[in-house]
This record gives sequence, structure tokens and C-alpha cells, in this order.
Amino acid sequence: MEPVSDQFLEFHPIHGSNVKLEYSGTQATRVDSFANGVCFSKHPLKPGEIFLIEIEDKEMGWCGHLRVGLTARDPMDLEVVPEYSIPDLTDLGDSWVFAITRNHNKVIEEAVAEVPEAREGELAGGRRLGGVEVQDGAVGEVDGGGSKNSKPKTFFMDTHLYIENIRIPRDKLVGRSRPGRFSHILDDLFKTNALPPIARRSRIGVLYVPKGPDLADMHIVINGEDMGASAKGIPTIQPLYAVVDVFAATKCVRIVQVEYGFSSLQTLCRKAIQKHIVHRMAIDWLELPEALKHYCKYE
Repeated sequence: MEPVSDQFLEFHPIHGSNVKLEYSGTQATRVDSFANGVCFSKHPLKPGEIFLIEIEDKEMGWCGHLRVGLTARDPMDLEVVPEYSIPDLTDLGDSWVFAITRNHNKVIEEAVAEVPEAREGELAGGRRLGGVEVQDGAVGEVDGGGSKNSKPKTFFMDTHLYIENIRIPRDKLVGRSRPGRFSHILDDLFKTNALPPIARRSRIGVLYVPKGPDLADMHIVINGEDMGASAKGIPTIQPLYAVVDVFAATKCVRIVQVEYGFSSLQTLCRKAIQKHIVHRMAIDWLELPEALKHYCKYE
């Protein structure tokens, strides 16, 4: 099953006080400090619809990285946007957010505890399976929860990523390096998800997969690889918004639009061109309009 998405994904106009949105609403930059970078999707996600972002810029000197997840709280109903997604937003209840860590947030389900009872005012369910982030003074050092990916890395040859009965086109899910001497090597590392997930140009997505009446599992996808169910039994009786916390060492992120169903003419042209070249940087040698070259190389 492919989710049907007829909406252009944007960030919500309600966001942390240190966030500046680009005019299109698809790029969020933290302009000051290391916190108050919490952002939300403008609209609730549909089942199986991935909210995919790319790390555009980093800021050295801070400890901790990007955090992503879901929340059942409408951003319009928040009196104040929490300073941190973890623990401020998650402590409000009805939110499931995880730090993107060096071990790729891989989930070990055997180590999961029983589902806790719902606190007052909180939706029942939402069992957390991923790692725990430990605060260290003002900024949190991300602790790696979950296990390192033990399966051998192979090049992703499938055209789609399959999560349960959800099928997502893999074309946009994998990060791409910027032009450079070693870009062909870096692109292969992105394809095999061998780079740290918080590297520049990494692409990280969050979605939920229906699992029975009014319940779902939350999955995090890093460079085209499904990390497993980070949270299980999330109630879907209320709309679920994506959460992106542009925290600490992560400075700027942008939304990558994913096409479901029939690809656009631009995408079909790009696929046809890339199929017949050794590497996407060779596009510079082709007699093509500059706008098409740029689209083929970076998207």
C-alpha cells in the first residue's frame, strides 16, 4: 500500500523562539543558542506518510543532535512551545520523540518493558522502544539507545522501502553529498547508511504505520533504512503531527518532498538521465539547462 499524499509538506508557523523559517516554509534554521528549536509539521500526517528532512547545516561546539518524532498535540493549542522536545514536550504526554544518535537508533524489541499506565490527561499506550537521551547540564549528550546495525551493509537496489504494508519510493530517502573530489565515495556511503546519521546531507524521516484499530507504530527512517518501531501502540484517535527539534549541533534542516504513486515529469527525466551516467556529477558535462542539472544533482 502506498500512502496518498496530496499536500505540500511544510513546517507549522508555530515553532520554537529560536527558529526562523524560510519563506516557502520548508527550511528551518535555529538562529541563536542551542535550544528553542522545536518545529512541527503544518498538517497532521496521514498513515504511512513520511515527513522527511535533510540536515542542511551543522554548528560545532554543542553536544547533542537532531530529534524527531510525533505528537498528538495540536501546535495551535500550545500556550508556549517547549524549549526542548526531550523532556519538555514528551513530559506533556501524547508525544513520542527520539534523538538521532550515532548508532542509527536501531531498535531491539526484546528489551522492551511493559506498556505503562497512562498519566492523567495523557493518551493511553505509546510504548517507547528506542534509546534514552541523558541531559548533561544545559545541553544533552545523546546516549545511544538501541543496538548497532548488525546486518551487513548492502547497496539499496530496491526502488521502494517496505515497512509492514506501507511502500515508500526510495528515490528521495537517501542523502546526497555536495559536489567535491570525493562525492562519488560519499554518495555510496549514504546509500549504505554507513555515515553517521547526523552528517550533513543525511535524510531522516518519521512516519506511523497502522497496527489495528486506533493504534500505530512510529518508525524512523535514516538514509533509506528503516530503524524499526521506535514506539508502539501510539493512539491514532487524535491527529498526529511530525516533530523536528533543530537542537544543539544541528543548525538547519529542510523538508524533502516525497512523491507517491505516479512520478512527476521532472523525476522521470532525472531517473532517465542518472541511469545512463557513471555518477551524478557527470551531469555537468551534459548539454542540459542549468535548472535541470541542479535538480538532477541535488534532488
